[in-house]
Amino acid sequence: MTFDDPARLILASASPRRSDLLRQAGIRFEVRPADIPEVMESDESPVAFAQRLAHSKALCIAEQIGAPPARLVLGADTIVVLDGEVLGKPRDPDHALELLERLTGREHSVVTAVALVASDTLRVWQAAVTSRVEMRAAARDELIAYVATGESLDKAGGYAVQGGARSFVTRIHGSETNVIGLPLEETLELLTETGWRRSA
Repeated sequence: MTFDDPARLILASASPRRSDLLRQAGIRFEVRPADIPEVMESDESPVAFAQRLAHSKALCIAEQIGAPPARLVLGADTIVVLDGEVLGKPRDPDHALELLERLTGREHSVVTAVALVASDTLRVWQAAVTSRVEMRAAARDELIAYVATGESLDKAGGYAVQGGARSFVTRIHGSETNVIGLPLEETLELLTETGWRRSA
């Protein structure tokens, strides 16, 4: 299978961060967000949870499209894990502050699962990438000021490493684009496996 037209790539996500990363990599794509419930099952590991969501998002849009012609759908899900617990997006500013107070002065993991699904065969290519993030201790006033910017409210763990929360991060072990929301190197490798070809 070869996806000769790079415009055939569809991003099943409304995340502006993922769109920005794909554009920075010179990849042409179309956005069609998938509405998938993000509820963790009782027996799921954090990585399995992220993988299921990424696959479900891509599969949802791929099934809607069908074929011909074949389209390639990219789904992704990013989670923050602290002491084995998945920290989701904050419910409100108070919850965002609570999450940040737990994360600062500690090291946590960020996992992004990526799934590609072909709309004609529903064949799946997938990967999961984990990075470790070290954060310095921070005063409560600093965290309150950051939450007040509104940046944390739609972010896993309540922070955006590419934004104001960068001042709290002392070191990233592994892929930084993974922490932002899409591990570019691994995503490009998956695209290559599918037969997708970047435009000249």
